[in-house]
Amino acid sequence: MIGVFGGTGFYEFLDGATERELPTPYGWPSAPPTVGTVGEVEVAFIPRHGRNHEFPPHRVPYRANLWAMKELGVDRIVGPCAVGSLTAAYKPGHLAIPDQLVDRTYGREWTFFGDVEPKHISFADPYCPELRPLALEAGRDAGATVHDGGTTVVVQGPRFSTRAESRWFANAGWQLINMTQLPEASLARELEICYVNIAVVTDYDVGVEGEIEPVTHAQVVARFNAGLDVLREGIKRLIPGAVETPRLCPCARALAEAAG
Repeated sequence: MIGVFGGTGFYEFLDGATERELPTPYGWPSAPPTVGTVGEVEVAFIPRHGRNHEFPPHRVPYRANLWAMKELGVDRIVGPCAVGSLTAAYKPGHLAIPDQLVDRTYGREWTFFGDVEPKHISFADPYCPELRPLALEAGRDAGATVHDGGTTVVVQGPRFSTRAESRWFANAGWQLINMTQLPEASLARELEICYVNIAVVTDYDVGVEGEIEPVTHAQVVARFNAGLDVLREGIKRLIPGAVETPRLCPCARALAEAAG
């Protein structure tokens, strides 16, 4: 089964959708998982921030969301999200398939191994190397301008960056900024679930292109919604190829190779 995290605009993405009430050892997911089909493929969907966007980035129940996906039988997850750009090349309206992450969050429930025997998973390459090229091709086939690769710095939120922070991130050579990719991606790896991000560029972060207007939440939502049709089409094109690809990637054996 394929899993998708996203906004409420993905509910109509599924055919024959039904909700599953699914408690987890880590509490309830952001919303009951909805399970339906895309073509002939079974797909599970959870709105990352809840039905009514009631969970800000630092309060998303990431562990419950990932655990619920695993319980449903999901072994591959597509995690689209809105991102800000830290460089002129990644323009608002573009998509990106990042290949690296930098963690600037704090205080989040970020592992399943906090109270049990630890597992030191490999996370050098945080996104599935089998799903990334498929997502790149699917996005371009859907008509989007898609960047292959990029580093996303994940900040705590819910506030946006200061100009000084934005310049700092840009000067470090990072391309994108977001609030939700961690611990979502690392928790997926702990459960041996393949994970790929499709990043929707909604704005230039402050401090990147000189004295630009600061980003607002309304601007992010409006631009993300404007690209929603292309994003959904790209994911629809990605899903059949993802299902047909054998799981020979490091994600599928993350725990077997992790020391206790």
